Amino acid sequence: MRQDACWYAVPLTICLGMSPVALAELEPISEQEMSQVQGQAMMTVDHVDGVNHRFTRVTLGVDAETRLNADGVVMGGDDSGADLDIKNFALGHYVRDDTRVQIDGNTYNVDDVVPFEGVEPYLELAEREGQLSGFRFGLNQARGTLSGEIASFSGNLNLKINDADGNPVDAMLFDDAGVATNHRATQIGLAGDDGTCSQCVPLTNLLSMDIGVVNGDGTVGFTEDLFLAFQRESVDWQDLGGAGAIQGPEGVFLNLPTSMTLDMPTLQNGVQRERTHYVDRGTGMF
Repeated sequence: MRQDACWYAVPLTICLGMSPVALAELEPISEQEMSQVQGQAMMTVDHVDGVNHRFTRVTLGVDAETRLNADGVVMGGDDSGADLDIKNFALGHYVRDDTRVQIDGNTYNVDDVVPFEGVEPYLELAEREGQLSGFRFGLNQARGTLSGEIASFSGNLNLKINDADGNPVDAMLFDDAGVATNHRATQIGLAGDDGTCSQCVPLTNLLSMDIGVVNGDGTVGFTEDLFLAFQRESVDWQDLGGAGAIQGPEGVFLNLPTSMTLDMPTLQNGVQRERTHYVDRGTGMF
């Protein structure tokens, strides 16, 4: 025997033929019962008004651990080069030494994966006068190793170098001529009094980097500032804490916070690449 179920919504009535079902009245739960329920939104949308732009950020309530290899990453290319050009790109790595404390403060067995960790990825749009000025992909929290041969880099690297007195100072990016720049840089090092390179090495010497922030106890914490942006004009991207902004110029821009402090001899000799393939072919595989 069939029954008809009808839904009434003025001015429309919908009726469907269906088999008999048991119906129960919904009852509200108390505030006390609600307080015992915990959960997280799968997606949140935030609107932020900046000085020159209005921002819309869509954040996913998920987290991931990954280990990724790519033959190359090239973005923002034209006849004169590319904003970002990284060969043999990798996130995360395999363990070579089971006695070494890894970036997350743990030790692992040989051949285990030390993943790149990302929490709450987001997509953010920057709008001005009804026009899209740029967008970025980022992570609310990120930690892990990034490897590759950086032929051209546009963005911030946030790496520190010990100067001649042993004091850590911010490393600077330079072009082929030794002029300081964060657009299509090819070298990294220390600047002289005139702002040009006094000591610098090719970015290809920096084969692996620890992405994160220094906790102060020898371990590496999660950074909030990892993002990749694409802009048709300069955009001041708001940091997630709302305390400041990071300027991304026109083009492709990678904000890459590292927890590393190096000395010039280490940079000159080259930072060893982490093991990024399960079959370990040694440090000369790339």
